[in-house]
Amino acid sequence: MPSVEQANGHAANLYWLAFLLTGRREASVDLAVDALDAADGNPFFSAWMLAWSRKLVIAKALAAVRQELAASARRLASARRRTCAPPPRRWALRPDTTKVQLERALLAIDVFPRCVLLLSVFEGLSIDDATVLLDGDRELVRNAQVCAIEQLTLNLASMQSPASAPSAPSASMRETPGA
Repeated sequence: MPSVEQANGHAANLYWLAFLLTGRREASVDLAVDALDAADGNPFFSAWMLAWSRKLVIAKALAAVRQELAASARRLASARRRTCAPPPRRWALRPDTTKVQLERALLAIDVFPRCVLLLSVFEGLSIDDATVLLDGDRELVRNAQVCAIEQLTLNLASMQSPASAPSAPSASMRETPGA
């Protein structure tokens, strides 16, 4: 049986997931509390309950930002394919990267690509499952994943080595014809 500290950690992780998906602190608290209420007041999570709570938080968070997701997806679909300038040659993610830095780097990504990244990479969902949850086109979801990974890498690189990385991700974007 998990300890109170582990249960509190699970609750904090549910909140953080909701926050990263929505970008809204107050809504994230409500979403996490709703998921926790589904446990009928039991502060301890079984593996099943934790998995169910994560799915509930994801579904509610995506519903809370449905209009923003649609607008972001339209922007991505109508934009020409962009490629990011690569991070400095010798750049590597430092092991002392903080949760706050990761959060800032993720929240700097537009909502649709960010949600694709969170669902496919961080949550381990397939592209097909992410496509269904995001009510999008499979090819658009794949493009969003690539875009989000590029942006996350560039955002982290610019935070960790400001002297050698571009000052802002958008300033370093260059458009390429096609896609």
